[in-house]
Amino acid sequence: MVIKLHLKVLAASCAAWAAVSTTYVSAEEKVFDVVAPFEIVGLDPSVSGFIFQRMQVTETLLEADAAGQPLPALAETWSVADDGKTWRLTIRKDVKFHDGTNLTAAAAAHSLNVARSKPGILRNAKIESITADGNDVVIRLAEAFAPMPALLAHSSTSILAAAAYDSHDAVQKVIATGPYQTTLVQPPQRLAAQRFEQYWGRKPALEKTTYLAADRGETRTLMAESGDAELVFQLDPPSIARLSRAPNVQVLMGPVPRVVVLAVNSGSGETASVETRKALSLAIQREGIAAAVLRAPGTGATQMFADNVTAWHDPTLPPLAYDPDAARSLLKAQGWGPGSDGILEKNGARLHLKLLTFSDRPELPLIATALQAQLREVGVDVTVAVANVSAIPAAYNDGSLQLALFARNYALVPDPLVTLYGDFGHGGAEWGAMGWKSLQFDQAMTALLDSKDPTEQQALRNKMLAQIQNELPLLPVAWYRQTIAVSRKVEGAAIDPFERTFGLSTMRWVE
Repeated sequence: MVIKLHLKVLAASCAAWAAVSTTYVSAEEKVFDVVAPFEIVGLDPSVSGFIFQRMQVTETLLEADAAGQPLPALAETWSVADDGKTWRLTIRKDVKFHDGTNLTAAAAAHSLNVARSKPGILRNAKIESITADGNDVVIRLAEAFAPMPALLAHSSTSILAAAAYDSHDAVQKVIATGPYQTTLVQPPQRLAAQRFEQYWGRKPALEKTTYLAADRGETRTLMAESGDAELVFQLDPPSIARLSRAPNVQVLMGPVPRVVVLAVNSGSGETASVETRKALSLAIQREGIAAAVLRAPGTGATQMFADNVTAWHDPTLPPLAYDPDAARSLLKAQGWGPGSDGILEKNGARLHLKLLTFSDRPELPLIATALQAQLREVGVDVTVAVANVSAIPAAYNDGSLQLALFARNYALVPDPLVTLYGDFGHGGAEWGAMGWKSLQFDQAMTALLDSKDPTEQQALRNKMLAQIQNELPLLPVAWYRQTIAVSRKVEGAAIDPFERTFGLSTMRWVE
């Protein structure tokens, strides 16, 4: 029954994909088809901007290089006042929106003000105003915010034409400046686009493309294997092995600033003490999970960031270790003793924890099961619940969250500091630390937001990293490697380390 159900799901997904292909293009046209697990929630960049950005429909004022350093994009130059509170960005000339209108500083300022009015990345900076001054966008802050360029590269700050908004500034159509313009958007699953012939930069070789949201990993794998999609994003470990043997597909793998973490409630319950969190960490055999579950030896997380995130990796930190005997000793010192079935007890209560995760990333339930077995070895009883992704913030907000397993993307903006600022500061957040408050950490982070001295900046980063390593408000499990499957009918594919683009504009059909 389960097998039949899965086959029906696969068939339905493939039928939906076939409908996209046959509806929007003729059989003789070459169309580059992308499949990924992310649904198109809406047209507004604040909710689905990352999809439009990855499909190179929308663009931002600034871009980022492979190291996360800012690059010109729709703004060709930028500067900041000595006090760090006023940023001035000069808009590139001769850029047209997809409706043929010209990009202006006023249009850019309007998009940023719409983004600023909604929950999103711009709220990390204390913005007083965003205005147009001739051909410049001027952003005035109440306090200095050094990573401001990283915010202006985030997908939620994508610049849209005036006609994209209705009279209440709700996005009614995606009219942007990218090398591709949409010909169809059907939330939550479909998007079709074609090359924008008036694009200001280098025009891509691929003329037409489509996007399909398919949440099931096996669906995406089947589509790559059958040739129904040219690029499949995010593969589970069994699919990587399977597609690596397929003659028509190449599998690419590369490190990205994403970390699989076990979030632990540091504010209440049995995990509120640092010693208990250290015991849980010592019970995790990270490299075993990396090799056996993720099939990526060498990615067991010995600290928060891998060495490919140079500024946020401190090679002098003592690595997170696997030592179950030390874990048992720490738990014993906390008053826990084994019950008749080996599960630890204290004052008649068992050491039982609930771990929430979700299947959008297919490796997470597998890792959760491995963690469940490893923690049981030291006497901790863990119940794994695989729910919708929304279950974690819901449990965080109602105070019931004990453990949560997820892959946190510290490249949401090109500078990880911005994500860390929201995840760790002032008591944490739903996708960060839970109930962990540290004045010392907050002071170091505030100083880093204001610092212009590279030496001082690195010292502050190392201070923050050491505190995370010592107090473990999050338990790093594995460093992430992104994987994609690409048809051998195209060349020029690559993995963007900041996951900002699928790379459509750099690929071309093999003749």
